[in-house]
Amino acid sequence: MNDRFNLYRFASPATFYPLAGRLIPWFIAAGILFGLAGLYIGMLVAPTDFQQGEGYRIIFIHVPTSWMSMFIYLVMAFWAAIGLAFNTRLSGMMAQALAPTGALMAFLSLWTGALWGKPMWGTWWVWDARLTSELILLFLYIGYMALVAAIDDARRADKAGGILLLVGVVNIPIIYFSVKWWNTLHQGSSVNLTKSAMAEVMLWGMLLMALAFWMYSIAVALARVRTLMLERERHTDWVRKTLVGDEQ
Repeated sequence: MNDRFNLYRFASPATFYPLAGRLIPWFIAAGILFGLAGLYIGMLVAPTDFQQGEGYRIIFIHVPTSWMSMFIYLVMAFWAAIGLAFNTRLSGMMAQALAPTGALMAFLSLWTGALWGKPMWGTWWVWDARLTSELILLFLYIGYMALVAAIDDARRADKAGGILLLVGVVNIPIIYFSVKWWNTLHQGSSVNLTKSAMAEVMLWGMLLMALAFWMYSIAVALARVRTLMLERERHTDWVRKTLVGDEQ
């Protein structure tokens, strides 16, 4: 196979580092465009909800961050599985780079949920099945970051963190199906793969915001993984050459 089309070569930090640098500006630009379009539709174009009034508009932040908090964890678990199976250096760094953004999304999901819950339910917090499982997800992110930071050896840290990520995956279907499995205050899903119970303009606003958060997450993760590469590979020739090139 022509080396130009060999995707396995991107598993090397020396190859992935410059590629990530070239991709970051594109994802930032896409995130800004999607975000501006989503906010415009969600805040100005979408009609007022006949039951919840203007307060419902927080869903354009709450729902996409909730989706991203679960999706990022699944991506981290994927990288953990790849790292444990093939012992690749890049896998652990990618999982570690995604963790702070995943924790941010979980926090925003809980925070915006509280802002929504107060006027709608009359309380900031209840020990609802979905709220509780989302809080557990935030603790999983924090626990992963604390575990990795507590182990000096990077490869051992990747393995220990990877095992924690794979064990924690069981929480994702609990979050998603909690409204079906238990009696909760949360309503059922208004959007699925085949149909939507939302007005089309509301759906477009929500999907655009989800894309904005997705692009943001990728851009930040790529920037963070580049920093991790320089830290972990600082004694290698490619890092020395990169740093010399940056100084020049």
